[in-house]
Amino acid sequence: MSRVAAKICGLSTPETVDAAVAGGARHIGFVFFPKSPRDIAPEQAGALARRVPEHVGKVGVFVDPDDALIAEAVARAGLTAIQLHGAESPAQAAAFKARHAVEVWKAIAVRTRADLAAAHAYRGAADRILYDAKTPPGTLPGGMGLRFDWTLLDGFAHPLPWLLSGGLDADNVGDAIGITSARAVDVSSGVESAPGVKDVDRIARFCQAVASL
Repeated sequence: MSRVAAKICGLSTPETVDAAVAGGARHIGFVFFPKSPRDIAPEQAGALARRVPEHVGKVGVFVDPDDALIAEAVARAGLTAIQLHGAESPAQAAAFKARHAVEVWKAIAVRTRADLAAAHAYRGAADRILYDAKTPPGTLPGGMGLRFDWTLLDGFAHPLPWLLSGGLDADNVGDAIGITSARAVDVSSGVESAPGVKDVDRIARFCQAVASL
């Protein structure tokens, strides 16, 4: 097993779920956000989740969600974690964790070193931090294929276990891990042939790249 865990996010078909599992992904992600091209309904996620073995985590991605959506997604898809990509406060993160009895991962949008400081507020409220590239105003909060300067993480005192995200693909994930010493990585657009269209071969290549490290 690779020392680095891979999460393949934004899955929406049986074939791509199977490819992620076969590739050795430790987590797969379902997006529950209507504005995203990767959005799926909780019942669809539930059908896909039945293909996922117990040892693979199932993460639901949400943006400023209401409790009803989280509750339905957790119940139908058996989510093991919820990943928050909006403006959710530490208090909201802690409340979701307590109410739904799942791990909470909080995405932190990064462009400058100062942006990293926001992670500290979630100590005790979230279980993991996901560092993602800050997207331009008026665009989606993630999945845009953008990357940030990985050297910004050098010497940063991480308050929680964390994942690296933002613009990763099979060709650059080795460099990203080498620079940041990330122990977990998250990919979405980097394994797509078009926005929201996952490619089984690209998933396989990404997983192989991570497994080789």
